[in-house]
Amino acid sequence: MALSKKYGRFPDAGRKAYFNTLSNYKSGQFQNLIPTPALVEGENMMKVLWQFFGKHTDTEPSRPLPSVKTDLKSLAPEENVLVWFGHSSYFIQAEGLKLLVDPVFSGNASPIRGSVKAFPGADIYHADDMPEIDVLLISHDHWDHLDYPTMQLLKQKVKKVICGLGVAQHFEYWAWDKNKLVEKNWYQTETLGAGNTITLTPARHFSGRLLHRNISLWTSFVWQTPARKLFLGGDSGYGPHFKSIGAQFGPFDLAILECGQYNEKWPYIHSLPNEVVTEARELQAKNLMPVHHSKFKLAQHPWYEPLQWVTSLAEAAGVPVITPLIGEKVNLDQPGKTWNKWWEQVK
Repeated sequence: MALSKKYGRFPDAGRKAYFNTLSNYKSGQFQNLIPTPALVEGENMMKVLWQFFGKHTDTEPSRPLPSVKTDLKSLAPEENVLVWFGHSSYFIQAEGLKLLVDPVFSGNASPIRGSVKAFPGADIYHADDMPEIDVLLISHDHWDHLDYPTMQLLKQKVKKVICGLGVAQHFEYWAWDKNKLVEKNWYQTETLGAGNTITLTPARHFSGRLLHRNISLWTSFVWQTPARKLFLGGDSGYGPHFKSIGAQFGPFDLAILECGQYNEKWPYIHSLPNEVVTEARELQAKNLMPVHHSKFKLAQHPWYEPLQWVTSLAEAAGVPVITPLIGEKVNLDQPGKTWNKWWEQVK
C-alpha cells in the first residue's frame, strides 16, 4: 500500500471553482458558522503536544472491553436496530435500509502503522462482518472517521456514499465508482426513496488528512424516515447550530452525539460532556447516545470518563441515555430500556 494513497487528494479545479461560490468557503477553506480556533485562547500547540505525551492516568482500559458479536448479515429484515462498533463507527438498519457510519476496522486511527491502536475488545468487528450497505455516511475525513484500508475492503459492499463537499475527492482517488458518490453542502438533502431522506447539517469542527486543513467539509446528518427522525452528530464542539437544527428538524427520536477525546484546551472542536447534554436538549432529542469514546486514545482523560460523566449529567437532566456494549443491539423501536453501566466493571 503506497503511503501517499492513504492521504487522499486535494480538490480539483472544478471543485475549487464551485466551492468559491459558497458562503461557508473562504480563502481556500471551508468555514464554521462561528469563529472556531483549534485551541483555547492563551494555549499553543507545542505546549499542548508536550502535555499530551506526558503521563496520564487510566487513558486506556486495564483489560479487554466487554463486547457482543451480533451477526449483522442475519438480522431479520423487519428489525430496526443500531449496533455500535466503538468510537464513532456504527451500523443502523431501519425502514428496510442499511446504513454504516464512519467505519474504522483497520485497528488503528492514524496514517502511521501501529499507532493510535484500538483498545483490546474494541476491535472485534471487521469489514468482512458487514452485510451489503445501502448508504455509507462519512462525517469528515479525519483518520478516526475515514479509514483508507476499511474503505478499500468495503468498496464492493456499498451502494452509495453520502459525505460533505470535497470528501468524495478521496474516494475518487481510491478508484471508487463515481456513480456511487454523493457530496453535498450543509442543508442539502439526498432522497433515498420510500420516504427516507438524508440531510447534511452543520457541525463545529475541522477537516484535513495532511497539513492543509479544511479543504473538505465536516458535517452532521439528519435521517428522516416515515417512522422516526435520527440525528447523527459527527464530531462537533458546542455551538448555536444545535438549537437551530432542533428547531428546523426536531424533535428527534434519537441523537447520536460525540462525547469523548475532549479537553478544556480545545473546547471549540470537541464537546465536553455537560455540553453534550445541552445539545441533546436543544435538538429536542427523546434519547441520547454518546459515541466517540472507548476505542482510541486521542485525549488525556480516563477512557471511561465520557460515559461516567455524560450518564450522570443526563440522568440529572432527565435525558434518557443509551450506552450499549460494543456490538450490542439497540432496538430503535424501544430504545428506552435501562442500560447497564458496563464501564464501571472494567476500570
